[in-house]
Amino acid sequence: MQKGFQGGDAVERYDIAIIGTGPAGVSAALTAKNRNKSILLLGSRQMSEKVAKAHEIRNYPGLPFVKGEDLATAFRNQLEQMEIPVTEQRIGAVYAMGDYFALQAGEEMLEARTVILATGVVMAKTLPGEEQYLGRGVSYCATCDAPLYRSRTAVVIGYSPREEAEAAFLAGVCSRVTYFPMYKDETDLPESVEVIRETPEEILKRETGLAVKTAAGEYATDGVFVLREAVAPSQLVPGLETDGTHVKVNRRMETNLPGLFACGDLTGTPYQYVKAAGEGNVAAISAAAYIDKKAKE
Repeated sequence: MQKGFQGGDAVERYDIAIIGTGPAGVSAALTAKNRNKSILLLGSRQMSEKVAKAHEIRNYPGLPFVKGEDLATAFRNQLEQMEIPVTEQRIGAVYAMGDYFALQAGEEMLEARTVILATGVVMAKTLPGEEQYLGRGVSYCATCDAPLYRSRTAVVIGYSPREEAEAAFLAGVCSRVTYFPMYKDETDLPESVEVIRETPEEILKRETGLAVKTAAGEYATDGVFVLREAVAPSQLVPGLETDGTHVKVNRRMETNLPGLFACGDLTGTPYQYVKAAGEGNVAAISAAAYIDKKAKE
């Protein structure tokens, strides 16, 4: 692991940062470890929610008729055996900096010589107004932008129970937080957070700020936090070439940005766990080869 510098302070610079702990990300991490590369694996320690909730998987080699929760447990156990820790920081953006990448994790910037995107595909469509007002009242990271809304109001649109922690964090900063859960599970939030079970249809610009529109009316707010398990790749990485919700890659899992690779559902159909794992393996081999080549130049 090398050292980078931010404002004169030394920063750890990993060989490979892998974003995602589904089959693609786990496979990439295991292969990168075998290639003796320093790894930063970012995602959920519970592994992919999509995997964990699968009833039964029939075509994963060596694990016939495996339940999703058992496969997720096997992933977690193998990472522990290989001494690969999972870092649960949310990445808000990835910036190509020339000979390395900067990953925004809240107020912290992480560094890696290469990055492998294994975030899965964003199934939910963006809301009308979401992309239009991104950075102008709409945010994908509560930790990053909470200070902008100190003593102001915020709406949080959460697509999984995991996002409740972000809403609770905002409640300690904002004067009022309204939470729209986009799932059926019961919420576990502070009493100060107002929970509204309506479906947001649009984000609108108003004279005093923004408003979230539902079938029942409009909810005025200073800021809107749209929190999904995965951010659309074009919004995560400036300059990344995409085809709709998918990232364009070649057979080596290379994107149009040198040193940036993508694998799994993110690269397109078929959405299969075995396909994702195979692509994760290829992405890690390609990333390791890229690093080795750069070291010789």
